[in-house]
Amino acid sequence: MCETSVPAIWTYAELRADRSRRQIEAEFAVGILRRVRRGVYAGVDACPDAVDAAAHGGSLACETAARHLGLWVLDDVDGVHVWMRSDRHQYPHVEPDCDCTPHWDHADSNSAFGPPAVERVLLQIYGCRGEESFFVALESARRKGLLSGAAIRRLRRSIDRRGRDLVDFSRDDADSGLESLIRLRTRHQGWDVQCQVWIFGTGKVDLLIDGWLIIEADGKANHDDEGHRHKDLTRDANSAMWGYTTLRFDYAMIIHDWEAVERAIVAALTSRAAV
Repeated sequence: MCETSVPAIWTYAELRADRSRRQIEAEFAVGILRRVRRGVYAGVDACPDAVDAAAHGGSLACETAARHLGLWVLDDVDGVHVWMRSDRHQYPHVEPDCDCTPHWDHADSNSAFGPPAVERVLLQIYGCRGEESFFVALESARRKGLLSGAAIRRLRRSIDRRGRDLVDFSRDDADSGLESLIRLRTRHQGWDVQCQVWIFGTGKVDLLIDGWLIIEADGKANHDDEGHRHKDLTRDANSAMWGYTTLRFDYAMIIHDWEAVERAIVAALTSRAAV
């Protein structure tokens, strides 16, 4: 992930705005600047993905840009996504196996290689990656406070009917993309699904369905070691003492074996209703 949303990449004209030719040549000679391609330079701390995008003639786009904004995205990104702004010339990479994906939509940016606005990143994800990827990134952006009310309205005006429905369904309370994905995938069931609910004696749980069924969505990084496992079991036991049932699913199940996850949730809710 880049340390800043504005990459250390400039055209020669941008460098000349506050540097002399001699200063640029001196910085290039000692390695402070490096040439990306003719007329384009990068600082030593420039993000590698942003440099790849600049070598193509554009800047970061779609899920690549979303990752660098700290948004939650699904894990099937193929290479760097490049925003060409529709008026750019695409330059071929030196590597023969380049797998970059260009996005030729037009919008203004503050700099030649700056990223698109958050709502444009989301529109790119919607068109390129589909509804689920768009929704989890959208809720992540709302959770992080990266979308103002005006930006949400602009996004809604710029997207099709199905996209507008997803914008209207989105909220800002999901703490991870897995929570957003579960809420979206169970929408058709008509359940009351709440995110980040405080349970007495347990603390915050990921999701609560119909007021009693706790769903914990364990991410890839945590919950594998013995300490986390013991803590999870203690939380589940405390919840059970207060009349809650907990179902716990890991990342792989939610992403790659959703049918099993949904069957387990349906079975738990059905068994409770039958009592």
